[in-house]
Amino acid sequence: MLMTRYYLVVFLSVVSLAVFGQRFETVTGILKDQKTENPIEKVGIKLTTLDSSTVAKAETDKNGVYVFKNIPVGKYLLIVDDKDYEDKGFPAELKAEQAAKSDTYTFSPFMVSLKVSWLFNWGDSGDQEHYWSHFTAKIILIIYAACLILVFFYSILQLSLSIAYARNRKKKAAAVKPVFNPDTAPKVTVQLPMYNELFVADRIIETVAAFDYPADKFEIQVLDDSTDETKDVIAKKVAEVAARGVNIKHIHRVDRTGYKAGALDAAMDKVEGEFIAIFDADFVPDPDFLQKTMPYFEDPKIGVVQTRWGHLNKSYSILTELQAFGLNGHFAVEQGGRSAAGHFINFNGTGGVWRKACIESAGGWEHDTLTEDLDLSYRAQLRGWRFKYLEDVIAPAELPITMSALKSQQHRWMKGGAECFRKMAWTIITFKGVKFSDRLHGLSHLFNSSVFVFILLMSLLSLPVLHIKDSFSDLNFFIQFGSIFISSTIFLMYYYWLAFRDKSDNVVGSFFRYVGRFFQFLIVSMGLSLSNTVAVLEGYMGIKSSFVRTPKFNVAAKSEFKGNKYDKKSISLITIGEGLLMLLFGYTTINRAIYGDFGMVPFHLMLTLGYGLVFFSTLKELRTR
Repeated sequence: MLMTRYYLVVFLSVVSLAVFGQRFETVTGILKDQKTENPIEKVGIKLTTLDSSTVAKAETDKNGVYVFKNIPVGKYLLIVDDKDYEDKGFPAELKAEQAAKSDTYTFSPFMVSLKVSWLFNWGDSGDQEHYWSHFTAKIILIIYAACLILVFFYSILQLSLSIAYARNRKKKAAAVKPVFNPDTAPKVTVQLPMYNELFVADRIIETVAAFDYPADKFEIQVLDDSTDETKDVIAKKVAEVAARGVNIKHIHRVDRTGYKAGALDAAMDKVEGEFIAIFDADFVPDPDFLQKTMPYFEDPKIGVVQTRWGHLNKSYSILTELQAFGLNGHFAVEQGGRSAAGHFINFNGTGGVWRKACIESAGGWEHDTLTEDLDLSYRAQLRGWRFKYLEDVIAPAELPITMSALKSQQHRWMKGGAECFRKMAWTIITFKGVKFSDRLHGLSHLFNSSVFVFILLMSLLSLPVLHIKDSFSDLNFFIQFGSIFISSTIFLMYYYWLAFRDKSDNVVGSFFRYVGRFFQFLIVSMGLSLSNTVAVLEGYMGIKSSFVRTPKFNVAAKSEFKGNKYDKKSISLITIGEGLLMLLFGYTTINRAIYGDFGMVPFHLMLTLGYGLVFFSTLKELRTR
């Protein structure tokens, strides 16, 4: 019995040694690109056991062939050992019976995907020769994170305004409105600043002349800086209106010093009224506008009453639809939220009424910024004057119908906002008697236009961030936190949902319609980020430019548009830049999608569509000029 056990142990030991001793003299295979199916040369390959112990290493030749020598039978993982390629494992089992038949084993073709590397290889952080590339990667991530944080902070402030607005709606609905009394109504001067407004000059003069307000307490000043035939059209129309007994004056300047602010300031000593209503040439206010606004001045602390802008031509095109969408957000939630929370708001340049004493006590109209309305608003409120915002009183106006007109308007608003921040920021910080929350919201209000700088910078930095993600595995942990800032989009969606004016009883249908409109608006805003960033940087750098007023068209449907000599169109460096950015982000979107890295594909796709829409719209307008 013992002898039998002895021979059995010896037999098993011999068999085990025989199996263990079986090897393949050569183990070979070919490495191919999964996309192109072409052989890949000069790529490291390693053979490891299932517990990750490396058995052998090799490198592919020009035909993509790799060769291992003297490999024992067993179970292995074949792994690509190259930072440019995905390091997925290819399982393989080398069997004893195969080794008994041949001393060479050939793997099936190993298909791998190239990591996306559209720039250059920075290498791994552990390698000393790549120290500076790793350091540069960290700097890029810090700047990228700063942009994300600032955009997130902006969305948080907008969310706070949204909450204040939502809470105040019930109170506002229940509030008792003051009643207009013609017997005690104060005298009002309506100012109509104009510059070469050939297409709308007649309309605004006739509209204001029809105001339902005591004739002896009503004056119209047409502040005309025109240099073309508009001045003759205005003179004729003013004479017609004056002949009907309306107190109207045509004040024509031959020197445009200060532009709109200069015209308003120059006319101050000619104002007869205690109050001044201001309308741009494209506005069409209702006849009872003054009846709805003037009663609020019974409070002697009220310096301005601002109304909400309506949209005469909202349905003209998708471009006007999106402008209305964005402006509704400002005139409902932002102005309404600031007013409800007691923060500073702004006179919007038109569609509002000033107390003359308020203008004078705040230092009058100044023309060292392109947004004189925003500048004077803060100077007045810092001195204790209160502004009243009336969301329910609408002053309809015209929206720009061409991309060039929109970009011109946006340039003035963005640059003027930056100029006001540069001028007023320190005053807001140091002015005595201002609450901290008012300082914070005031600074953010004036700083709002800078969000386009962060969007542009963040979008450009997202390209090297993708490469950092591919090159430095130790930094991927930090990149993943970028997904937290999806909440910025959610906060903004809530902000614009409160202001969405196209809701119906079908909540689900309204919401889906809103989501589509919101992302269309977001896409176009991204497309305008280059143009707006240039404007903001000009403002901060103190680069002065003339007041380029937005061309007016006086059209409500495309069939009415016959052209506009004031709508200047040309290919600029900014337009070329928008085309190049469209190509850059378009290539990146396709490139990342092909290789299955979808993390930033939606962001880059929106940038591609945004820049493409702005670029091709500009080209189309040039072609049809």
